[in-house]
Amino acid sequence: MNRPFTPPPPDEDPRSAPIRSFVMRTGRVGPGQQRALLELGPRFVLPYAAATLDAAAVFGRPAPLVLEIGFGMGDATAQVAADQPGTDFIGVEVHEPGVGALLKRIGERALSNLRIVRHDAVEVLQQMVAPASLAGVHIWFPDPWHKLRHNKRRLVRPPFVDLVVSRLAPGGYLHCATDWQPYAEQMLAVLAAEPRLANSAAGFAPRPDWRPLTKFEARGLKLGHGVWDLVFRRSS
Repeated sequence: MNRPFTPPPPDEDPRSAPIRSFVMRTGRVGPGQQRALLELGPRFVLPYAAATLDAAAVFGRPAPLVLEIGFGMGDATAQVAADQPGTDFIGVEVHEPGVGALLKRIGERALSNLRIVRHDAVEVLQQMVAPASLAGVHIWFPDPWHKLRHNKRRLVRPPFVDLVVSRLAPGGYLHCATDWQPYAEQMLAVLAAEPRLANSAAGFAPRPDWRPLTKFEARGLKLGHGVWDLVFRRSS
């Protein structure tokens, strides 16, 4: 799950505050996750650097590259990477338990087409991702910031979307999903207002077959909660 940008200090004007893709939270790292961090981290966690990433060198091949922002515990991320071996994936997450959990799944599934960057996604996009280089971007279940006064902390807002679109190749897609209807409606308005994006549906999109249901999502659906997908493509 994504995290929105860190709230500015009380004396900082939120209009000039830097965008952040997360809010730091604590979490327990289990023994299996800790082992994965130690044993697999050096191979599959890419260090953040203020330099453009050479994805072909990292993965040992040229292939379409998809970036996921905020993968939570990584269940869906690992499943998508396993189902699409011809595509390379980079997951961006700052929370150690989630990074450890995804590393554990990488080891269990022997996934060679998935890497992790443990850093703020905004800076990763700005510094490590070349313009017009991504085949897709996934933003699944970002923090909705339910309270009205916190809406400004949501990740999917025009400045961030402008950055994401600049990193998409022509024809590349941006796929967002949320279980909070007011946020879904805001996302739809923001994405529809971006002239370089074209909606793949007349409004919200059906969930693509290749996006796995998360445990959280499946539980919510059983309780009658809605889920909204948005799939937009860069037209130019």
